[in-house]
Amino acid sequence: MQKTFTKYIVIILTAAICLILFLNFLINLHTLESRQYDTFCIKTDQMIHTLENNHMELRLLNESLDEDYLTRARAAAYVLDRQQEVSLNVSEMQYLADLLNVDELHVIDENGIIVAGSVSQYVGIDMDDHKQTRAFLAILESDDPDAYLIQETQPNAAENKIMKYIGVARKGEKGVVQVGLQPTRQMEAQSRNTYDYIFSRFPTDREEELFVVDASTGDVLGHSGGMDRNFDAECYRLPALRRCMKGSYLQGTDNRMMYVVSRQYGDVLLCAALPQRILLQKLWGSFLESLFYLLFIGLAVILLLNWLVRQKVIKGIHHIIEDLDRITNGRLDTKVSVGGNQEFEELSKGINTMVTSIVSLSDRISTIIEISGIPLAAFEYNHDGKHVFATSGLSPLLDLPAQKADALCHDAGRFDRYIRAITETPIDGEEDIYQIGPSRYIRVHMSESSGNCLGVILDVTKDMMQKKQMQYENTHDALTGLYQFGYFKQLAEDLLHKMPDGNLCAVVMLDLDHFKSINDTYGHDAGDRYLQRFSALMASMPPEHVLSARRSGDEFCMLLHGCSQKSELCRLLDRFYEALAQIRVAVSDTQHLTISASGGFAWTKDSGSSLSELLHNADEALYIVKRDTKGRYAEYDKQT
Repeated sequence: MQKTFTKYIVIILTAAICLILFLNFLINLHTLESRQYDTFCIKTDQMIHTLENNHMELRLLNESLDEDYLTRARAAAYVLDRQQEVSLNVSEMQYLADLLNVDELHVIDENGIIVAGSVSQYVGIDMDDHKQTRAFLAILESDDPDAYLIQETQPNAAENKIMKYIGVARKGEKGVVQVGLQPTRQMEAQSRNTYDYIFSRFPTDREEELFVVDASTGDVLGHSGGMDRNFDAECYRLPALRRCMKGSYLQGTDNRMMYVVSRQYGDVLLCAALPQRILLQKLWGSFLESLFYLLFIGLAVILLLNWLVRQKVIKGIHHIIEDLDRITNGRLDTKVSVGGNQEFEELSKGINTMVTSIVSLSDRISTIIEISGIPLAAFEYNHDGKHVFATSGLSPLLDLPAQKADALCHDAGRFDRYIRAITETPIDGEEDIYQIGPSRYIRVHMSESSGNCLGVILDVTKDMMQKKQMQYENTHDALTGLYQFGYFKQLAEDLLHKMPDGNLCAVVMLDLDHFKSINDTYGHDAGDRYLQRFSALMASMPPEHVLSARRSGDEFCMLLHGCSQKSELCRLLDRFYEALAQIRVAVSDTQHLTISASGGFAWTKDSGSSLSELLHNADEALYIVKRDTKGRYAEYDKQT
């Protein structure tokens, strides 16, 4: 009988193993494709996110710089109109251009002729002679005393040099004041929108390909491996790629099959491809691993069952049935004890072992979860019961000592109150995500039915920390660590509009004196140290009163808030300048410089004030300090 039983067990287990392996192969293939599809989707999402961020950054940069350049042009017109003694020779114009931190400065008379400028060879040019210069004649033809023109970046008429020009109408006489700047920052920002740059940000797996195809023409616009390759294969053709939105196999270069996923984004298709053989290599590795475990488990089961049959078949059937009835009715503490021959005694032990294994089911599930490597814990309890069924990973996921976790698992009511207290305060903007302790985040899913509660807890700390890091990089300047100007304006607008009655706040514009000469003399590394040291001082100001940001280049700004009197604003600025006077920056191995910065501020006690107007007024005050003295700050004066 034992041989017959063993023979059938071998047949059944062999058939079961073959079926499991077949199902495992199909499931793993589908899972592997789904996982690869999800991976490709994540990468295309990141590419889209990077493209959109770069577009937004370029738009915000252009808006910010256009406003800044227009302010400089108006400042130049202001000087030329009100300071009649200013000579219009080239050296004086160059000096004024340097003072305003612009590359070119021109004066155009009422006839459209450049009569003065910082570039001598431009003097005498007729603006009507070229399409690029002719656009500024519209200012002369306008009756608006505040007429201006901000021209897009393009080659200039005189030297075909890439420049950005801004012109404003003169107040004192008919004419135009024009400033020109080399748009280095815009061109750098535009370069980050190229597909070559985007692909350089995303490392690819072995033989993985990322590429972009024009959705109208089918032309390949970019490829992670470069453009010097043949794109005649099926996997690069537009009609075939349109069928790959959910993932599909296409023929690639050298007739090899590729798993391809495509995604429409605007007028292009973002595509990712991986050779089929790479997927199959991963699949066969998983298949062989499963085969090894199944053979091992099958052999163990055969040996165990063979031993049980040999030892526990003959004696004590009725006694065993009675004990099994008690166990079936929920009395899992029942111990089967059968007297008589050795076979039933061994059978009793086997049944008791089986009952114990049922009781310790949570431990086995915990082991399976640990083998999978997923930071996951599961629990189940009934509101009318006492014990909580929980896997062993519950304690570390909830950041609890083992003793406290064990106490909770022995009191279902207390455990229910503890879990519900956690789930009352989710993270803002997140679904089912909660913070446990200072640096741990978990996702909790719960389901209730007929008084029974089933839940799963997953550790999402890594994902949340990555998300917070991305948010930080999107709102802070990479060199100085201060807020980016666009984000600063959002925060400042909010603080200004929420300012309590009786309080006042001020916008402070700061500009480092002679910074260009420091860069030119000691190099950009020394210039970066100079900027970082100045930024560190700004960051050290009391955060409850000071909001700091880098505007652009060597220009910075602050919002002073939470003050009830103007004297408090001045004390904060005095404290800043006193600390600034004590700082010396090493610009070379032998030379240290004291940081010099000019500042202008404009204040208000009206929460409905315009932040743009405050920024403009602070800029006006800064300009006067830069023009007259440097190295100090001054308040905006409406009468100036």
